[in-house]
Amino acid sequence: MSEGTMQRRAQRDDQHDHRDDRDRRGRRTQRVGGLNRALAAAAVLPVMLVAVGCSSDSGSGSGSADANATQNTGADTAAGAGATVSAQPTVQAAAYKALPEACKALSKKTLTELVPKAGAAGKEGASKDTGARASCSWSSLQNNGVKGSQFRWLNVSLLRFESDAASSGDQQAQEYYAKQVKGAQAVSGAANAKTQALTGAGDQATTVRYDLKKTEGAFKQQTVVARVENVVVTLDYNGAGLAGDKTPSPDALTKSAEKAAKEVVAAVRSANGESANGGATGGGSATSPSPSKPSTSSPSPSASPSKPSASASAENKS
Repeated sequence: MSEGTMQRRAQRDDQHDHRDDRDRRGRRTQRVGGLNRALAAAAVLPVMLVAVGCSSDSGSGSGSADANATQNTGADTAAGAGATVSAQPTVQAAAYKALPEACKALSKKTLTELVPKAGAAGKEGASKDTGARASCSWSSLQNNGVKGSQFRWLNVSLLRFESDAASSGDQQAQEYYAKQVKGAQAVSGAANAKTQALTGAGDQATTVRYDLKKTEGAFKQQTVVARVENVVVTLDYNGAGLAGDKTPSPDALTKSAEKAAKEVVAAVRSANGESANGGATGGGSATSPSPSKPSTSSPSPSASPSKPSASASAENKS
């Protein structure tokens, strides 16, 4: 083989080796690039999964929170409605449903003591509903000849209050009781006024007494206001010595008036099936505590009968 042929063969071999080297490097480069791309893709995938997971969790949590908030709001609303219903006040039913006959509330013995010349029959006051409002009056003029005469006048008024949506009958009676006491203390022209508490005549009782001078004579006035449950009793009793007769003792008149007031209170209890001291009697039962429909004819303080004055009492003498 010639030298030139050998050189060309060597050159071809070198070229062939160079091509093989390039091919190997190219394939290695391709493999490395593919691996890098695979690794990069693998790295991106967890990030995407995490992002998707967070997005999914966030939406689910928000929905749950909204549902919980809705449920809580509903529960709060229901609780609030329940609280509103339970907070509505319950008005206590009136204890007493009846009044005694005013002209029969006092015994004949008591009437003889207080108004000796009046007799048992009194003058009944006008009332459209005697079960809610009743009154009776008696007048007595005892002629003592040249010494003059003794005048007595007695009036008993009863007012029963029924419970309504605003207040109980007992509360209304307390308010009216206070108003009656204040009215007795504020009589124009009254002198030597004295107010004292009275026990044994219902739940509350007050006696107001004073002197009232008129042209007919000097009158001694006693007003006893008593409350028993939802009923108010107002007893007015006055006396005077006329035409030169002596003025009656205010202490004696007060004692008689207070005794009579206690008797009327006992009559109120008896009319509602109770004994004089407030216990249930054998012939009847105490008033049921069940609520009752308010009476349209229930008396109110503004419609209460006015207390007769001493001057009116004197005009009734005959």
